[in-house]
Amino acid sequence: MEELNKILDYTFKFSKDISISVRAILILIVVLIIASVLFNFLKKIVIKRLRNDDKNKFDTVFSFASWLMYIIIFLVTLSSSGVNVTAIFAASAALLIGVGLALQTFFQDIISGIFIIIDQSVHVGDIIELDGKVGRVEEIKLRTTRAVTIDNRVLIIPNHKYLTNSLFNWTQNGTLTKESVSVGVAYGSDVALVKKLLIKAASEHPKVFQIPPPIVIFEDFGDNALQFTLIFALNDSFQAVIPKSDIRFRINELFNEHNISIPFPQRDVHIIKE
Repeated sequence: MEELNKILDYTFKFSKDISISVRAILILIVVLIIASVLFNFLKKIVIKRLRNDDKNKFDTVFSFASWLMYIIIFLVTLSSSGVNVTAIFAASAALLIGVGLALQTFFQDIISGIFIIIDQSVHVGDIIELDGKVGRVEEIKLRTTRAVTIDNRVLIIPNHKYLTNSLFNWTQNGTLTKESVSVGVAYGSDVALVKKLLIKAASEHPKVFQIPPPIVIFEDFGDNALQFTLIFALNDSFQAVIPKSDIRFRINELFNEHNISIPFPQRDVHIIKE
């Protein structure tokens, strides 16, 4: 027993103020193992009571929280075992400051990711617009969000962007969204006929909702044309480029059939000879 105590009391000295005994190392290992078992047990209990779509969110947040708890337990156990934790921090202060500065954006991403998961401002499947880029959310991780753009490119968004930039969630209120197509017609055109043809072009498209019905706004008297905007509802704005293109083709076809011209800018150039 005396030999065992000698082994347990053997101390590793790293400096004048920093040392740790074998006993403290063993206690630390046992405490971390117990903490790991308790965390896993708690995680299983909570996950069983969650819906399937909430399990991944909880797992992400729990992973980050458990690492924080491991760090706290590690420091408290060392301090309780007689290790001078303050001296360790003092000796590594410069290193910790450098690491902290280097990981500043990393932790911003993680905190932002937790906020996104908790307040549910963005879900998998949502169509979002950020910094002028539009994509459908495929995966939300603790540090980044993965989205796929209209041209099938993968967009990796650091989560801190949600805190520093304006985020537009196209599908927050449902998948139905309003789209528009603008067109100008020549002065002297029958505006009532223009309105009728624009609504016809939208109503004929199979992907355009009839309720709410398409509407036409007479925007302005432009420099070279009468400006109109056709507004209609779609169920999938992520693929809105194709229906909008189809509607433009149909508008051009209908205008040609009814002799309605789409003007182009014209300028009169006067040459003065001296």
